Amino acid sequence: MSDCSVRALAEALISRPSVTPDDAGCQQLLAERLATSGFRAEHLPFDDVDNLWLRRGDSGPLLVFAGHTDVVPTGPLEKWHSDPFSPTERAGLLYGRGAADMKSSIAAFTIAAEEFVQAHPDHRGSIAMLITSDEEGPSVNGTVKVCEVLRARNEIPDYCIVGEPTSVNELGDTVKNGRRGSLSGRLVIKGKQGHVAYPHLARNAVHLLAPALAELTAIQWDNGNQYFPATTFQISNLNAGTGASNVVPGEAVVDFNFRFSTESTPELLKGKVTAVLDAHKLEYDLAWTLSGEPFLTPRGELSQAISAAIREETGVETELSTTGGTSDGRFIAKMCRQVVEFGPINASIHQTNEHIRVDTLRPLKEIYRRTLEKLLLIDRDTE
Repeated sequence: MSDCSVRALAEALISRPSVTPDDAGCQQLLAERLATSGFRAEHLPFDDVDNLWLRRGDSGPLLVFAGHTDVVPTGPLEKWHSDPFSPTERAGLLYGRGAADMKSSIAAFTIAAEEFVQAHPDHRGSIAMLITSDEEGPSVNGTVKVCEVLRARNEIPDYCIVGEPTSVNELGDTVKNGRRGSLSGRLVIKGKQGHVAYPHLARNAVHLLAPALAELTAIQWDNGNQYFPATTFQISNLNAGTGASNVVPGEAVVDFNFRFSTESTPELLKGKVTAVLDAHKLEYDLAWTLSGEPFLTPRGELSQAISAAIREETGVETELSTTGGTSDGRFIAKMCRQVVEFGPINASIHQTNEHIRVDTLRPLKEIYRRTLEKLLLIDRDTE
């Protein structure tokens, strides 16, 4: 297999307009290709979401590569320098929607698995791939549902590598060994609408909200720990008023989000917020959405193996990090004791003119292949 095969597969995937939840045939392409390497394909659709479980081998340990074929919408086409679904190289960069997030990763770990199996057909354990088309969307019929199927039949991974674009400045500089939790709230403060000239006949919802909001933004929720930064509270939207300049707003709506560490729980954060609101004697409605709880893989076999593979291939010393948004790793971590995320540079993800450096495709594939070797080629005499 040549370096070109990684690029060819990446381009074949990018050329399919698989905007969430449409897989656009990507998973069928992978299933047909990997069948020649002995991978059994199991299609697991839930509602309008396509999911694919591919496995080679029946024994342990089970190493899983996880990824998503769905991509975010392109945005205004006129802002792209080329068709987002026609992969195009310019100045050493491969452009296209999904190039970095995360079709190149899928291509790289697919080719890595093929090359590994070809060189080591009698490797120990099993290799699997969990592919969904629902990561960029609601994430309710994708990886989380596949994990439920696997858990029900006790098909539990020992290691999982999620191909998310984690690198920051150069390939391999960052591996995610966990993610913060995400808890959102929509707060509706109830006042009484009235005329600005007669404030004694009204109750300004913004004025009622302001002291409580100031207190909430000043709270130190926790101090984080050696793996996680401190929990953060951010207001994303604040709306009040009718648009008229002579009306006292009778309602104020605030959207906010916590990105929280393992030092806090959703219940603890909710309790602190309601305690502040109640202390200010506010009349309010509050609705919560828990997008994901934090997960953490302490340093161990998997992080050591992938860090060593990166060092050998690129000379880069990897930093383990838990920053950034959520990923499907949060679902897999509930049944798999070691989950990390690793992939290409993430500077252009979700942007117009998304791209990946062409010269990182081979090293990305090699890092995945070397990691397979380190975890599935252990001398049986030493076990």
